[in-house]
Amino acid sequence: MAPREPLRRLLPLAMLALSGALFVALGGGHYLSFAALAANREWLVAAVAHAGTTAAIAFILIYAGLVALSFPAAELLTIVGGFLFGRWLGTAYAVIGATIGATLVFLAARAGLAGLATRAGPWAARLAAGFRRNSFNYLLVLRLIPLFPFWIVNLVAGAAGLPLRIYVVATLIGILPATFIYTSLGDGLGAVIQEGRPPDFALLLHPNLLLPILALAALALLPLLYQRWRARRGQPAEAE
Repeated sequence: MAPREPLRRLLPLAMLALSGALFVALGGGHYLSFAALAANREWLVAAVAHAGTTAAIAFILIYAGLVALSFPAAELLTIVGGFLFGRWLGTAYAVIGATIGATLVFLAARAGLAGLATRAGPWAARLAAGFRRNSFNYLLVLRLIPLFPFWIVNLVAGAAGLPLRIYVVATLIGILPATFIYTSLGDGLGAVIQEGRPPDFALLLHPNLLLPILALAALALLPLLYQRWRARRGQPAEAE
């Protein structure tokens, strides 16, 4: 029975990976695009207005499920959340969904990959070393500044054996700023559409869109600024 124990520990992670592959193979990604959003905009708005709380719960569950499958649709879903629910509720729902999904990946990785982070390559080893030094602050920085893909951080944090409470709190706080920016962009798109503005480049100068776009540009610069700050302090770059 002993040799079967590692296989049982890998089962949750394997199920997530298999589900993600099946989702892609069945064409699930076709429905997660701006084209699909535009084509179904009226139906989505009507469904949310009619369903109320049920729509919010469905959005959270869909968001959590896609994050758990490590499907790269978080930005689009967050924009959709702002478009459908507004920036404040959209932010709350997206943060809850993302945290739940990331926690599922974390728990699966902690069960199946515990102790393997240092042997999974230089990036994973560096991440694991950072988690050992100061798990909360290190994870918070990785959430605030996207130096590594979201799903990689989920896996390595689990493999490094972080305490669940620290992981959940640091993830929830760390993803708030970027989530708010993306939901603000979605909320701005909704406001512009309601005004009946024609689709042209002048839309980008609308305050409801311009401010989130500028914030996204600043967000994209954060990894570079962080690496330069570390270099000035004589510390090695995280992404090397």
